[in-house]
Amino acid sequence: MHHLTSHRNIVALKAAYEDRHSVNLILELCTGGELFDRIIAKGHYSERAAANLCRQMVTMMHYCHSMGVMHRDLKPENFLLLSADEDSPLKATDFELLVFFKPGEVFRDLVGSAYYVGPEVLRRSYGAETDIWSAGVILCILLSGVPPFWGENEQGIFEAVLQGYIDFSSDPWPSISSSAKDLVKKMMCADPKERLSAVEVLNHPWMRGGGDGSDKPLDIAILTRMKQFRAMNKLKKVALKVIAENLSEEEIMGLKEMFKSMDNDNSGMITSEELKAGLPKLGTRLSESEIRQLMEAADVDGNGTIDYIEFITATMHMNRMEREEHLYKAFEYFDKDRSRYITMEELEHALKKYNMVDEKTIEEIIAEVDTDHDGRFNRRKM
Repeated sequence: MHHLTSHRNIVALKAAYEDRHSVNLILELCTGGELFDRIIAKGHYSERAAANLCRQMVTMMHYCHSMGVMHRDLKPENFLLLSADEDSPLKATDFELLVFFKPGEVFRDLVGSAYYVGPEVLRRSYGAETDIWSAGVILCILLSGVPPFWGENEQGIFEAVLQGYIDFSSDPWPSISSSAKDLVKKMMCADPKERLSAVEVLNHPWMRGGGDGSDKPLDIAILTRMKQFRAMNKLKKVALKVIAENLSEEEIMGLKEMFKSMDNDNSGMITSEELKAGLPKLGTRLSESEIRQLMEAADVDGNGTIDYIEFITATMHMNRMEREEHLYKAFEYFDKDRSRYITMEELEHALKKYNMVDEKTIEEIIAEVDTDHDGRFNRRKM
């Protein structure tokens, strides 16, 4: 959840504390209840309202998939409403079945909830496409008020899912637009390889027309973080790079896979051309100047490419930097004599490693962080 936090459609993890008996998670307060209860109360939604809710779900799903995460248990009970307002945003929760995945990786464990499970899960061979199926089932329920597959028991439901027949002849389907039904069919295609991706769902004509769709590209997580990184001073960039070099595999899973997907020639470096080609695959488009600005920002050592550690540095979430042990390690990198202060000489020495030693850079850093003008700064100033 630290990996996913900051998305408007995911319940935020504010903090975690461990005592002798429990791990206590402090989560964002959602007072609107479950989407499941809202559906029960309403019966079913208008196409416009259903499109709006589905867009939020699939935008969240795209965010997760782009970060190398599969939810595996999407259902109305696992979406909360931030408030009781009619237009309250949705918040995905209950990530206990979450797994990190690599492109092309196949999973075989049977997980999920009967009404929402994809046929490939029942066949014990699936990937992230199963989340799209589950979202398609939820869209069916939003539009019709009932799940598309029924059975007397769980086994009966599974058999109906494997058969895959959706009855569009019974009410209220005859009065629902053909475009909406087309999207449902494409989200619930029996062959996962033929199923729409999250980006393709968001670009479907019904999703655009049925709920005030926009042509604005998705602002994916790594792009947001790279833009934040671009605005940092050079001291913070080097401190973040020190932290990135000491993160565990678990902390950077997902970002590692994203780097590999962009590094087409497996050189361990991302060029501007690879960045330009990789971002559209994740659902976003940038101008030449924006790509150039991101490259220049992320390329800490100034060699014209982004290496693996530079990519992690520029795209990891800021909650990584806020952890005390990481801050201490970064400060230690600069404070060579362990005086608890960083002098101008120590700063110059530390920046040499990243080819960032020039008088202007050091003056800029000192001007920003040395607020009492004594020519040095401590961890609190940093």
